[in-house]
This record gives sequence, C-alpha cells and structure tokens, in this order.
Amino acid sequence: MNSQELFDWLTLFHDDGIPLRLLRELLLASATHGGWKQLRESLAVDDTEAERLLRHALQSPAARAAAELSVRWGETADNHLLALTDSRYPRLLREIADPPPLLFVRGNVDALQLPQIAVVGSRRGSVDGRENASWFAREIAEKGLGVCSGLATGIDTWAHAATLDAGGITNAVLGTGVDRIYPRSNARLASRILENGALISEFPLGYPALPVNFPRRNRIISGLSVGVLVVEAALQSGSLITARMAMEQNREVFAVPGAIRNPYARGCHRLIREGATLAESPEDLWGSLNGLLEVSSSAAAASVRGGQLDPDLFLAGTLTPSQRLLLAQLGFEPASLDLIAARTGRDVFELQAELLALELAGAVRVEAGRYVLQAVAPLQGP
Repeated sequence: MNSQELFDWLTLFHDDGIPLRLLRELLLASATHGGWKQLRESLAVDDTEAERLLRHALQSPAARAAAELSVRWGETADNHLLALTDSRYPRLLREIADPPPLLFVRGNVDALQLPQIAVVGSRRGSVDGRENASWFAREIAEKGLGVCSGLATGIDTWAHAATLDAGGITNAVLGTGVDRIYPRSNARLASRILENGALISEFPLGYPALPVNFPRRNRIISGLSVGVLVVEAALQSGSLITARMAMEQNREVFAVPGAIRNPYARGCHRLIREGATLAESPEDLWGSLNGLLEVSSSAAAASVRGGQLDPDLFLAGTLTPSQRLLLAQLGFEPASLDLIAARTGRDVFELQAELLALELAGAVRVEAGRYVLQAVAPLQGP
C-alpha cells in the first residue's frame, strides 16, 4: 500500500459517514481487484451508493485533516498503522467475524504474531485474584507464549506486570486511542510493555475512554489469543463478555474457580457451568492447548524480542509427524471436525488441539467452523 492509498483509507476511516463494515468490505475487495485504484474505477462505473459515500468522505476537510495527523503519527519510530490487508495484521484476529479494518499499534508489531493467551478479570479483584493472575501469567511467559490483556486495573494490571517480571512478552489492547493511556495510573506499566510488546487500538488517535468502547475492545483481546483465561469476574462484568466473544470465535475459554463467598468468583463459576474449562493450575491450560505448545517455543519469543520474527517459524521446522499426517487428510474444500475425525479415526478433542496449532501456524484456516488447507510449500520436508 503506497502513501496515497494509506491516506485515502485513513480519510475513509475518520469519516463518520463510512460504516466500519463497509470499510472492511472495501479493503478486502481492493485485494481482489488489483488494488485501491482499480476498485475505485470499478465502483465509479456504476455510480453506486458506496461510490457516492466514498466521494463525499474523501473530500471531507475534517476527515482529511485527521488522516494527515495519523499518517504523521505512523511515520514515527515504533508507531504502526495496519490495514486489514497488511501482511503484518495478526492472523488470528483477521479470521474473526468482525475484524477491525485498521489497527493503530505502538511498540513491537511482531509481538502481535506471537502465540498468546488472554488473561482477564475484575478491575478490583481480591488478594487471591492477584496471586492467581500473577501465577498463571508467569507460567504462560515461561512457556514462551505471550500474555494479552486490556491494561485495566486489577487482574489485567497484575497479569501484564507478572509477565514482564518473568521476562515475557505482553500486549495490551486499549479502549482508547493508542496515544492515550487509560487509566493514567498504568502509564509506567504501558512504558514497560512497549519495551518488547505492543499497545493496540482500533480507535482513532486521541479517542477518549467511553463505556461503549470496552466491549468492542474485548473482542480484539480474545481475537488475538488462542485462549482466554478468566481469573476473577463478577456476574455482570466485561470479562464475561470477553469470554463469550472467545467462545463465538472458537477460542478455548478457561476459568479459575474461587471461594463461594467471593463475589468476584461467581462469574467464573457461571462460565464453568456453561462449559468453560476449569483451571486450577497452569497445567490445565497445557492439557487443552497441547497442540499449540508443539508449535510454540522460547525461541519464538526471542525472535519477537529481536524484531526478527520468521514467518515460517511455526511451519516446516516445528510440525510433528502427527500434524503432517493430519494435513494429508485435509484439502482445499472446507471439512467439518466430525468429517476429519471420521477420515482419521482420531478423538475429536485431540483433533481440536492439533487443528488449533495448525491454524496458528498458518497451515490451515477456519471458514464457518470448517477447516481447509491454507499452505502447501512451507509444509514440505521429512
């Protein structure tokens, strides 16, 4: 994407008359029409309603001024503007039903590709919650995985801090513009995160902390992650929203049980009743995410820290013989989990773990809950 195309997309993004759904569709269409210029020419032929909206937006002085500010922001070191079609856009996030058309990223953009587990919970939390969030986050970091959370007070803060203390990588998804740290009390923590990880937002620069922002923010936290761990949550909480979004996105959901008189444990208990995996220790995560751990390593985390993430890191050199045999049973036509189980004669739960690992590796993708082969060349080898 050249500078003029980026400016146009940012202008559309900042115009209130362009729905995000339309912007997302246009970005995807541009990738199949040979680029933005060709798409515009195609739309102009029929003078559609979409074309009229585009013309109006691209001529908006306010939208153009905001786009200019965003372009200048993106030219500063460690600031990144990622469109949905950008190769650096997080692979897992792209696959959710409503991925953000544009992401503003500060820090190490490669950290978004690191396999990560979301750790979320109450903004207040108990002493037990603090200890559990810190314990799980440290263990996740020591496995070479990243920790994703929302930079809120309470569980989010403790998870981010424990990951950093363990020498791990953590990413924070903001409910404000990426240039505004909320809450301000976490400004120092945000600076620590930026040393190896990233701050991410779908909101324009300078955007304030509005209550409606945070449910939208939560779908990105779960979308970036292979699984979501809820440490403590009240019955009416944003953490339960994140967990339910994770379920809709086909992500693993874990919940830490607590004392029956702890009001912040009730949300976790409800999740467990609804089918979330009970997590009494980090070992419960590894049991469900075993396939993921076969394609994740401390070497991956080290490559992210050095800003040298190899896009094939999780492919040929790390696939197990079992995963290679599984790929041989997949084709370019989407297949359901039940069909794959019938082809392979393997347990459904075991297959889910390996298919998640292969999805993360970029070898397969999910289309409406069905699995289809994504890549062939990188999978060659013994």
